[in-house]
Amino acid sequence: MDTPAPSRRPVTDDESRRASRGWWDLDADDYQAEHGAFLGDADFVWCPEGLREADAHLLGDVRGRRVLELGAGAAAAARWLDGQGAEVTAMDLSAGMLRQAVAGASRSGVRVPLVQADALALPFADSVFDIVCTAFGAIPFVADSAAAMLEVARVLRPGGSWVFSITHPMRWIFWDEPDESGLVARNSYFDRRPYVETDDEGRPTYVEQHRTLGDRIRELVAAGFVLRDLIEPEWPAGHEQVWGQWSPLRGRLFPGTAIFVADLPGPHPTTGPRH
Repeated sequence: MDTPAPSRRPVTDDESRRASRGWWDLDADDYQAEHGAFLGDADFVWCPEGLREADAHLLGDVRGRRVLELGAGAAAAARWLDGQGAEVTAMDLSAGMLRQAVAGASRSGVRVPLVQADALALPFADSVFDIVCTAFGAIPFVADSAAAMLEVARVLRPGGSWVFSITHPMRWIFWDEPDESGLVARNSYFDRRPYVETDDEGRPTYVEQHRTLGDRIRELVAAGFVLRDLIEPEWPAGHEQVWGQWSPLRGRLFPGTAIFVADLPGPHPTTGPRH
């Protein structure tokens, strides 16, 4: 029997949650085998363009700061942050990805607390983190990303920062092909229905959400954030690696990643250890 064709249609929070947990549980080993060398065991790579936090400094000085990596996957970024002196917690919905995080900790010798939880119900008290961050985690995979922004705001201290990277919204105009066929505009930028893959019974097995740039900014503002920067990494010279839809051909013509840097109003958290 042929696999059902992907579609664009609304899904519920529960459908998104089940699809994401199931997909990443099953795909964790293959994903790490394909991308683990690029991501490293203790490195913070924001995007397939290869922008690293060590160069970008989007989080500022993290020494002594309490940091939550949301949708951490194998938690390479959390381990890098630990090495910079941060007090880090790594959280993911998928047990399969957290199993990869345990393996990465064994290889690197760097261990951070791991939490399995849903981005729409963060299991933390109010105002406990100075920074929440994610590289392509959580936000593209929840049906109600506005609610996820509110949850992030809840667990951040006043003056805290929320920095996240996602597929650049304009990429939804094109098919996810790294070659010339991925240069033709075929879809409406304004169609917010998610991309959905299903099993033979019609149950979603993979769900990815689309919002426009304006939608994302409005979500942030509604949650109380002030947008400080929007980074659109350019494709670097000499970078020839293809990662899914990301390729030198497409990357040199239009952005593939958007990184939002936002703050909650209030005094900047004090640097230094807490007792």
